[in-house]
Amino acid sequence: MKGNAITLAITHLALAATLMALPAHDVMARSTPKSAQAWWPTTLDLTPLRQNEHNANPLGASFDYASAFATLDLEALKADVNDTLTQSQAWWPADYGNYGPFFVRMAWHSAGTYRTSDGRGGADGGQQRFEPLNSWPDNGNLDKARRLLWPIKQKYGSQISWADLMVLAGNVAMENMGFKTFGFAGGRTDDWEPEWVYWGPEAKMLADERYGEGRQLRKGLAAVQMGLIYVNPEGPNGNPDPVLAAHDIRETFGRMAMNDEETVALIAGGHSFGKAHGAHKPDDCVGPEPTGEVIVEQGFGWKNTCGKGNAEDTVTSGLEGAWTATPTQWSMMYLANLFAYEWEQTRSPAGALQWQPKEGAAAGTVP
Repeated sequence: MKGNAITLAITHLALAATLMALPAHDVMARSTPKSAQAWWPTTLDLTPLRQNEHNANPLGASFDYASAFATLDLEALKADVNDTLTQSQAWWPADYGNYGPFFVRMAWHSAGTYRTSDGRGGADGGQQRFEPLNSWPDNGNLDKARRLLWPIKQKYGSQISWADLMVLAGNVAMENMGFKTFGFAGGRTDDWEPEWVYWGPEAKMLADERYGEGRQLRKGLAAVQMGLIYVNPEGPNGNPDPVLAAHDIRETFGRMAMNDEETVALIAGGHSFGKAHGAHKPDDCVGPEPTGEVIVEQGFGWKNTCGKGNAEDTVTSGLEGAWTATPTQWSMMYLANLFAYEWEQTRSPAGALQWQPKEGAAAGTVP
C-alpha cells in the first residue's frame, strides 16, 4: 500500500473556518423514541422484559461495581490491552499492524453520543453494545473492535465493565502510540438493556428531518443526521462547503458540552491516528448492519464480499486514506498538513467526497 497520499474530509477543512458564536440551546421537547423493532423488524421483541427491569442485571442487585473495580489489577489489564493492540487477527487485520486507531474510534464513539440537553448518551452504561447504537452507520465495524476485546473481558469478568473497558482501550491505545494521557478514571457501570432514547424524528438511517428554517437544529438533539455520532464528514447533507460544515461542527459539539478549543483538539488529535476505509462501493460489497441480518446471523454485521472483505478491502465510512504519514504515532502532522497544502475535491473508490493536496503534493507520503 505504498505510494498513497494524505486525504481529508470536509470536517477537517472546516477547522480553518471562523464563525459567529451560536446561541445557547434549551432542553428537548418531548418526543417518542423508536424501538429496535421499529428499525429492524426481524429482531426479537424484548420489551416485555422491561416489566422486570430491576432483574435485568445478571450480576444481581447486591453487586457493587466500585468494590469490584477496587480489586482489579489495572496495570495487568492495561498490559493485556496493550498486547492486543499489536496481535493482528486474520479475521480482522489491524491497519499498519496496530489496532490503536480502531480502539480510539471505539472509545470516542462510545462517549460521543453524549448530549447536554438531557444528559443522555455517553460512555456510561456501555450502550454501544445495544441497539440502535450497535447498528448505526457511524459505528460501522465497531462490532469487531469489541470482539477483539472479548477475551480480555472474559478474563477480568465483573472487575471491569464494558463501559470502562471500551474507554480504557482507547486510553491505552493512545499511550501505545506516544500520546501522554492524564490517566484513567474507572466507575462506568454497565447497562443491561438498551436505553429508551429519542435520537431524532427520522424513519431512515442517515436521513435528516431535524433542521428548521435557517438550519436550526431541533432542540435537544446534537448529531446532524440519524445514525451519526456527530457531523457528516462529506459536509452538511453531502455539501462540501467548509464554512457550512464549521457551522454544523460548532453547533453539534457545543451540544456535546465542548467549546471550540476542545473541538479542534478532538478532531485534530483523533485524526492524528489511523485511516478511513472506502475501498469499494458499499452497495456492491457490504451487507446489513448487525441487527439488520436475519435473526440467526445477528450480532456480527457489515459483512464485506469484495476482495478479502477486510484489510485493504475494508469499507466503513466510504472515505479512503490516512490523514498523516505516521498513522500509528502521535504527532502534530495533521494540523501541519491541513495548513501546508492547498486542497482539492476528489472522490474515494467508494464514491465519497473527500479532499487531497493539489497537483499531487504529498503523494507517496502515506504508508
